[in-house]
Amino acid sequence: MTAADVVQDSSMDMMMDNNLPQIVDPTTLASRIIQSDSIRREDHTNDSDNDDDDDDMQMDGADQPTFQKLSAHAARGGKAEYRRIRCPAHRYTPLRENWEQLLTPLVEYLKLQVRFNTRTRSVEMKTSRHTLDTSSLQKGADFISAFMLGFEPQDAVALLRLDDLYIESFQVTDVKILRGDHLSRAVGRVAGQDGKTRFAIENATRTRIVIADTRIHLLGSYGNIRLARNAICDLILGAPPGKVYNNMRNVAKRMNERY
Repeated sequence: MTAADVVQDSSMDMMMDNNLPQIVDPTTLASRIIQSDSIRREDHTNDSDNDDDDDDMQMDGADQPTFQKLSAHAARGGKAEYRRIRCPAHRYTPLRENWEQLLTPLVEYLKLQVRFNTRTRSVEMKTSRHTLDTSSLQKGADFISAFMLGFEPQDAVALLRLDDLYIESFQVTDVKILRGDHLSRAVGRVAGQDGKTRFAIENATRTRIVIADTRIHLLGSYGNIRLARNAICDLILGAPPGKVYNNMRNVAKRMNERY
């Protein structure tokens, strides 16, 4: 036998060995089976947990807890809140004449307990177990305070129905330092003959204006108060009423187009 025959026989034996199935150790095979089973169980557990989480999310979205709204009396732990508004001397008679108009919205709408203390001359308000809204007491105090400043009850009651109404007060001397007849003429320009200028500003800016001596009170929304204040400041500084009327007509026209 030559060397070439030996090489050929060895190559054929190697090819036959490659074609034969490889023998795997039984211990290694068993460990792989156990590992695959554990991986399969873990995947199944993760899938079931994800399904449960999805079901919980769906149930949470479908059945949300609902709680009954707390009343003002319950929100304070059963304790009552008080407010006291002093009545000026010049508003004592109007308060007595308009007491029924002031008492009706406070008791029937806000569910407050109201009384007038004759000894201290002040209006006292208190929450009760029937008071539902926690802001009722503050709204009632703002309503009575607006009346004490000089506003009519039908104008002040708008503070109870609307949330974007405010009251602003300022002195004539805050705009310009005036004394004597100059101060009186400035107040007269703001009021106008028989209140004509004041009514024109009120109707154009949709506000309410009270002129009490040298103090001016404005009731309305923020933007409307700003327009009325600018017009009043122009009159105090000496602008002719005709020019202010023209500006008010333009303002009224823009507001009608806006609303």
